[in-house]
Amino acid sequence: MKLCISLDLPTAKENLELVKKINNENITDNVWLKVGFRSYIRDGKAFLEQLKQINSNFKIFLDLKLYDIPNTMADAAEEISKFGIVDMFNVHASAGTEAMKTVMQRIKDIPNRPLVLAVTALTSFDNDSFKAVYNEDINTKATQFAIDTYISGIDGVVCSAYESKDIKNSTSKDFITLCPGIRPFGEDSGDQKRVADINFAKEELVDFIVVGRPIYKANEPKEVVEKILKQI
Repeated sequence: MKLCISLDLPTAKENLELVKKINNENITDNVWLKVGFRSYIRDGKAFLEQLKQINSNFKIFLDLKLYDIPNTMADAAEEISKFGIVDMFNVHASAGTEAMKTVMQRIKDIPNRPLVLAVTALTSFDNDSFKAVYNEDINTKATQFAIDTYISGIDGVVCSAYESKDIKNSTSKDFITLCPGIRPFGEDSGDQKRVADINFAKEELVDFIVVGRPIYKANEPKEVVEKILKQI
């Protein structure tokens, strides 16, 4: 299991200061940095380069959840892959198998291509709100999205920890599950509906846990990161 830290602070300066605070040669191999819509739209590729300048061992997960027609998604995936500094990015599984296959076909020959994940069901959904959009129960549909992702040649999925084991059982034990909504030590769930702690994530065979607020709101974020890494 690896830790992925969400860089969700209001400014690039604050995010960079956070990364500097947690930078430690003993932890970077197991720490990924998640850059989402807010940071990337505001700070762009230059921000990704600044993160690598702090420590080139940090891995970058570009969390943009690509969702469009197949060729447009593939175009975007190709550009991201050519950056040479993004280690993982994601798409939406609900874009369909044609779109996901097109993405993977486009980037398959790029040297050291990033890992690609597909979002199944956002962790802000509970079952009722998910069913209102997709007309199916969340666990059933999330697993089906994961199977679609697997047969499309994508490396794994973004899902809730509650679906991780079922997804692996339906695909492969090597199929990556990355799970947001992790509150390592029982912290407040905020706007996330389906949250879990580290022990539950372990039981569900989660490969990456995503943690944001419990780290960046802490007085000593480095201590929280070290505590998390010790537990995983």
